[in-house]
Order: sequence, then C-alpha cells, then structure tokens
Amino acid sequence: MLIVNRVNERTENVCHELLPTAPRRCGVRPRRLAGIIALGYALLALTWLLMSVPSLHSAAVQAHLLHELAFVSITGGLLFTAVSRMITVVIERERRAAAQLEAQRQTLEQANRTLRAFSEATLMGWSRVLDLRDHETEEHSARVTALTVRLAQAMGIEAEELEQIRQGAMLHDIGKIGVPDAILRKAGALADDEWAVMRRHPELAYNLLAPIGFSRPVLEIAYYHHERWNGSGYPAGLAGEQIPLAARIFAVVDVWDALCSDRPYRRAWSQERALRYLKAHAGTLFDPRVVQAFCALIEHERYEAGASLRQVA
Repeated sequence: MLIVNRVNERTENVCHELLPTAPRRCGVRPRRLAGIIALGYALLALTWLLMSVPSLHSAAVQAHLLHELAFVSITGGLLFTAVSRMITVVIERERRAAAQLEAQRQTLEQANRTLRAFSEATLMGWSRVLDLRDHETEEHSARVTALTVRLAQAMGIEAEELEQIRQGAMLHDIGKIGVPDAILRKAGALADDEWAVMRRHPELAYNLLAPIGFSRPVLEIAYYHHERWNGSGYPAGLAGEQIPLAARIFAVVDVWDALCSDRPYRRAWSQERALRYLKAHAGTLFDPRVVQAFCALIEHERYEAGASLRQVA
C-alpha cells in the first residue's frame, strides 16, 4: 500500500503540476512576445516615417528616404523572421516536453493500475483467508464492506476517503488471524480468559497493518470498530466523538450484519428487529447520527427493491 500511495503521489504531480505549465509556456508567452515585437517595430517605422515627411522637398531626399525605408523594412523582416524562428523552436521544444510528460503520465498510470489491482487482490485474499478460517463469519467481510461504503457515501464521505473506508471494512477483523483456533472456532460461549484473547484482535490488526503503510481510516476501523458511544467498548474505551467517524460508521454496520446472520447459538434476527435494536441503543452503544442515517438507508434500499419487484411483476 505504501508503494501504491507513492505512485499515486507521483502521478498527481505529473498530471496537475508539470503538464499544465507546458501549454502556458508554449501557447501564450511566445505569441505574446511575437505580437509585442511586431507592434513595437510597426510603431517605430511609423514614427520614423511621420518625422521624415516634412523634409520631402526634393527628389534626392525622397530617394534617400526610400533607401532608408527599404533598409528598415529588410532589417525588420530579418529581425521578425529570426524572432519567429526562435519562437517556433521554443514552441516545438515545449511540445516535445509536454509529449514526454504525457508519456510518463500514462506509464505511471499504468503502473498505478497494476499496483492497485495487485493490492486489491491481496486485500481480498486476506479477507477470504479469514472468512474461511472463521466459518461463523464467512462472507461477513464482503457484506459489511459493501454496506459500509453505501452508508459512508450517504453520509457525505468524499470519494478518496470512501476508498480508504472500504479497505478498512474489508480488513476490520484481520487481527483474528492471531487468535487461536480453539477460541476463534469455539461453538459455545467464551470464558473470561478466552474473551481477553479475543479482544486483542483490534490491537493485532493495527500491529499488522500499520507497518505496511495503510491510511488513517483503514487503521481506525481495524482498531476502534468495537468502541461504543458510552465508552463501554474496547480496546481503548473511547466515548462519543472521541471514536473516529469511520469506526462509528462501521460499528453500526458490523452489528447489523451480525444480528441479521445465523450463529451457532441463535438464528438470524429479522431486519425489523435489528433496526429496533439499533434505534434502542442509539446514544448509548452507537452514534445516534450514524444510526439515523443507517436506518434511512435501509428503508430506502428496501423501498427501491420493492419498487423494482413491482415493475418486474
């Protein structure tokens, strides 16, 4: 991820800093220079001609002035040709530079796409490994990732941070890789000492992801998604808006998916019952603003799904 971030930064530098300067140098300034030179020379010749008009009283003077006018015209033409050639060289040089920069940008974008594809495959592989290891949460990561992105988008999260939240949701339980199978896959209730081990998985996730260079929202979701609004969560016991927004958003989705999924110790709840639970604990376990946005999102999606079914029927 650190390599991908550096390629992104380099690509943005090429696209937004280097390329726009070339058209300004080759497209505006040389033409402006040529226009100034041509105008200045024309004004100089006109001034000289007007100053010479009163002395046009003999054929010799007229011939002399014509010779001078021809000399000035030829000299000016040569000067203008030289300046035009210089401007042409500058324009061509800048165009070549712009073409090289464009080629570099395309190369960097291709490298960026390749690294992104590799990074995405790696993330999905990690998530899939965890789902296969913990049968209780199989496909859980994919579901909560998609729903978290939709909720964050509904709450006005910008596109760049939206991608980081998606990655964080996908890897939120990666720390469970460090939890022994005897605890992770235990069918019954966990003992106190087993819960102590299980509750270390946010810390394990942070220790795994932070050295790789993941962004702040990814680490916040992995580390803080079990914090609760009233401070009763873990591992840091944060409360209210001390909990990062990305973690508060994900916490609601995570609990929703857990309630609406079958577990060895209970059957899945209905959506109505799960919604009532979230609303009842808004302001205690969950951020009330996030719960409100989530409930509105679920209602909207259910309405849209119903409308689609009615159209098909």
